[in-house]
Amino acid sequence: MTQRVSATYLIATLQDARARTLELVNDLDQEQLMGPKLPGVNPLRWEIGHIAYFYEFFILRSLYGHDSILGLKADELYDSIAVAHNTRWDLPLLSMTETLAYMNDVLEKVCAHLVNNNEDGLASEQDSFIYQFGAFHEDMHTEAFIWGRQTLGYPSPTFSIASNVGLQRSLGSWPGFVKVPGGRFKLGANPDNPFNFDNEKWAHAVDVNQFEIAKAPITCSEFAAFVKDGGYQNKDLWPEDVWLHMKNNDIHHPAYWVSKGANRWDLQQFDKIIPLPNHAPVSHVTWYEANAYCHWAGVRLPSEIEWEVAALGDYSSTGNLSFTKKRRYPWGDTPPNPSRANLDGRALGCIDVAALADGDSAFGCRQMLGNVWEWTADTFNPYPGFKADAYKEYSEMLFGSTKVLRGGAWTTRSRMMHGTYRNFFEPHRWNIFSGFRVCKL
Repeated sequence: MTQRVSATYLIATLQDARARTLELVNDLDQEQLMGPKLPGVNPLRWEIGHIAYFYEFFILRSLYGHDSILGLKADELYDSIAVAHNTRWDLPLLSMTETLAYMNDVLEKVCAHLVNNNEDGLASEQDSFIYQFGAFHEDMHTEAFIWGRQTLGYPSPTFSIASNVGLQRSLGSWPGFVKVPGGRFKLGANPDNPFNFDNEKWAHAVDVNQFEIAKAPITCSEFAAFVKDGGYQNKDLWPEDVWLHMKNNDIHHPAYWVSKGANRWDLQQFDKIIPLPNHAPVSHVTWYEANAYCHWAGVRLPSEIEWEVAALGDYSSTGNLSFTKKRRYPWGDTPPNPSRANLDGRALGCIDVAALADGDSAFGCRQMLGNVWEWTADTFNPYPGFKADAYKEYSEMLFGSTKVLRGGAWTTRSRMMHGTYRNFFEPHRWNIFSGFRVCKL
């Protein structure tokens, strides 16, 4: 079930998503748009064509019976399931001019259907779902464009909505833990939410014991203590295969940390080297790095249930965990804004973990949305009664092989982010904007 939304809203959302895509590629030359063949990134020229293909396949072709604008070439070039990742650099891709023309043609046609097929200004439930999914799919890829630019050392993106957040970068740390009461909790999304992804469906009762969780994510300064103490050299903290990989590849600190000698660090941020932001959350760490830190520090990663309880739960009238009260966002039901969460790329990077007190959860946890994605302890698996949505490959293919992240990063669009959103990546993935917070044992 998806709430019907106005055609005007959907068109504006599609246009905004496209504007962000263009902001991320228009300043790059032809060589940068292809880039080197690396795992974890795509050639950007291929990826923007894939964005257009997604709209064409799921809306124009599957929903409305159109023929492909590119004919057979569309599937051969841009079907991400059929086209192996390591072949995407070698395909006879459209030129950049042709790719942009294809994108524009598709966007015009999908918007035209919204103008012509609505009742009283509202899109159908079917259109409300798939058009939003299409826009969110583009949002996911623009987030990938940002970490791609970081991975490849390209200049920082420049967004029209970027803002000066100098104060938020100087507010310091936010140490300590909060106690979260145990009890029964409804994990997952409610049907009356404006939009839900298939892996969030549906809210179901779970039991959780009382626990203590950190008020903020682990900072660069806190992680630096782990590095200084030889955490990357301690074999007992790592699975054997991960340990061997680190040893063979000389990995002894997080990605993008640059040694200044004597356990002092700078940070590569896109094409610049900046002082390590000590009170910002550590970022670009794998699940294995987060887990090793926990073993070293005598703490643990929160379960997915604990994370959602800490973010969205509330007190009952007796001071216990409420079964009936649940927030959509940590602070309540009002959508995110810049005073509550570092999202939408506004800050062009992470900010101090003490910032944005207005975004605190009922239990006093800060920045549970935005800044960095947070690893949880759990493997990504379906909720009871799972049914795949129209994009069947979105979740199903990665059940059982990935770890759950929650909360979004500074790169994530606020319109798609809410407290029950589940992200998922392989535990060795290092180039996403991923950090973590911890629980007491």
